[in-house]
Amino acid sequence: MIVDPPGSLVLSEVPDPVAGPGEVVVRVAAAGVNRADVVQRLGKYPSPPGAPPYPGLEVSGWVSALGPGVSGWQVGDAVCALLSGGGYAEAVAVPVGQVLPVPQGVPVEDAAALPEVTSTVWSNVFTLAGLRPGELLLVHGGSSGIGTMAIQLARQVGARVAVTAGSPEKLQACAALGAQLLVDYRGEDFVERVRAFEPAGADVVLDVVGAPYLSRNLDVLAVDGRLVVIATQGGAKAELDLGAMMRKRVSVHATTLRARPAEEKAAIVASVRDHVWPLIVDGGVRPVVHERFALADAARAHEVMEASSHVGKLLLLTGAEPPTP
Repeated sequence: MIVDPPGSLVLSEVPDPVAGPGEVVVRVAAAGVNRADVVQRLGKYPSPPGAPPYPGLEVSGWVSALGPGVSGWQVGDAVCALLSGGGYAEAVAVPVGQVLPVPQGVPVEDAAALPEVTSTVWSNVFTLAGLRPGELLLVHGGSSGIGTMAIQLARQVGARVAVTAGSPEKLQACAALGAQLLVDYRGEDFVERVRAFEPAGADVVLDVVGAPYLSRNLDVLAVDGRLVVIATQGGAKAELDLGAMMRKRVSVHATTLRARPAEEKAAIVASVRDHVWPLIVDGGVRPVVHERFALADAARAHEVMEASSHVGKLLLLTGAEPPTP
């Protein structure tokens, strides 16, 4: 297990991955950096059984080998993929159900910014919470990779978007993506701001903070509102007022993506390909990449992630070229 500090992230040689039944090997062009990778480095989020012990939940690159039983892909295909771990590498084996084609118009390296955020946002905001046209979505951490994707997808389906972020620059970046209500959480109360914008409240709240925001998230929800908690950056334990929930008929969901069974991930990825990929190809949704680092500079990428100074995604590049079919 790789643990604290960022400088403990060093390149080392490991055996080449082999495509097992129902898997492909991807020659990695780029890997996305996620906050979960930082938590893993700190020893608090180990890889699920069977996944490589080093970080990396999404990659892009090219298919370099096909395992038994795999069809529909060829060596040399440009792909991106959702992983359970091991993306900080030059190659990785992936269940075929978690592989997506690089969308037309997106550079192969930038496609590494897509699998985790599209799968997380689509499965939580749309499949689980059922965001509908005209509804109001409140996104905490609107300038994050998750946030920048949530803003774009919500606007594409005709929903309204409110965001919280920690600087005017981040809020303006959210506005450029389509957010209509901008709340600086350092000095503003998001409940008051949302209620002034929409007296009924938010229909869906996407939260990464957890315990410190729980009571206010319930306060800001509209009748029949849905709160989805996908991270607990501020803490995991808080009290729920069940009476308040019942009076407003609100629901609270807490989910993770990484440890789900492969069949569930495959279903999410298939839905993303059907519903989100056309929006990317049409240009209505795009990956937002803040900075690119060499794979050997993963420690520096983690420092930027921990400083929360970025807007959108951070990528690690390997410098790889497509394999020869």
